[in-house]
Amino acid sequence: MRSQIHKMTPLLPEKAGELQDLALDVIQKSAALGNRQHPVTLDTLRELLRIINSYYSNLIEGHNTHPHDIVRAMQKDYDSEPAKRNLQLESVAHITVQRDIEKKLLRNSAVNITGREFLCYIHREFYQQLPDEFRVVRNPETGRESQVLPGELRQESVQVGYHHPPGHDALKMFLDRFDEFYAPERHHGALKLVAAAAAHHRLMWIHPFLDGNGRVARLFTEAYFHRIPVNGFGLWSVSRGLARRNVDYKSALAWADVLRRNDLDGRGNLSNEGLFHFCRFFLEVCLDQVEYMGDLLRLQELVERIRRYVELRGSGIIPGPTGEKGLRAEAARMIQEILVRGEASRGSVIAASGLKERTGRNLLGQLIKEGLLVSTTPKGDVRLGLPIHVAGWFFPDLYPTLSR
Repeated sequence: MRSQIHKMTPLLPEKAGELQDLALDVIQKSAALGNRQHPVTLDTLRELLRIINSYYSNLIEGHNTHPHDIVRAMQKDYDSEPAKRNLQLESVAHITVQRDIEKKLLRNSAVNITGREFLCYIHREFYQQLPDEFRVVRNPETGRESQVLPGELRQESVQVGYHHPPGHDALKMFLDRFDEFYAPERHHGALKLVAAAAAHHRLMWIHPFLDGNGRVARLFTEAYFHRIPVNGFGLWSVSRGLARRNVDYKSALAWADVLRRNDLDGRGNLSNEGLFHFCRFFLEVCLDQVEYMGDLLRLQELVERIRRYVELRGSGIIPGPTGEKGLRAEAARMIQEILVRGEASRGSVIAASGLKERTGRNLLGQLIKEGLLVSTTPKGDVRLGLPIHVAGWFFPDLYPTLSR
């Protein structure tokens, strides 16, 4: 059976070095994102992007749960319609697992992220939180239903489009080879990011679980980025880029599945050209998302978008959350003060508004009530909040507008 391992070759595209300039561009521009805003503000943005990441990762699978509904679910406010409630539970599960992965990697630098145990952990933690309806898969040809067991490798053969993944009896062997080759410490410099792209496809190609392989692969890839590390990752979402090019993403995955065409198409069993194309596509998506967030985090432009939001609220053109009254123009100065300082005392924020003490205190109270500013204690310092009802105004095109 060891000879079957050849079926997964090449594990990196030949001439992978040609992709290193693109990978290096991603790494350098991602690291620069950390200089765009105060670290406290960036931590708030990371929390928002977990929600966005969940939305887009599930959207790739055809499950559309708007970020507004995801936030509701995080507050235990579930839809009365069972189908929508199930989608909310799925989204919260994704966020919970993503947070848990990040904590696990932070606590233990020795975690083997390419190992079978880690991959099964991702699947187990995700599927344990899903409703029963999402743990059943149906074979479209036979109509047979199978139960998805959280964290368990599949025990039957499957077909994904035209691709026939390895048989269930060979999964452990393929996953052991996956672990051996793709361990981040085996690669150096920008080539680590190329290896992350290749590993993303090869994990999908192995298809170790009966269902949920796409989400596991994307969560695994995020873990890989953290481990490399790609500094600044968490301030941009690769799932957003993949979802916005979903057809191209699935086409690139399928191309990398195909067998080698001829002697000019590498020396492995699978197409070298297909794997090279997938890795380049994946890195281009990463770069696009890094550059997108880089543009949005420029202080001057962000301040202008905030000022415009406050202006529209003040004129009544856009409503506040749950019918809140309009905002005074001075609110923009308060928020700008926080953007520059990251965190500030209530007194300094009121002073920055230029308003009299009582009026400024009332406006500050409104901003806190709406979540635009947040504080750990009733009288403590305040920092920026990014509630979902303003995120689309502060960061245009981050997610689709809500239509009901």
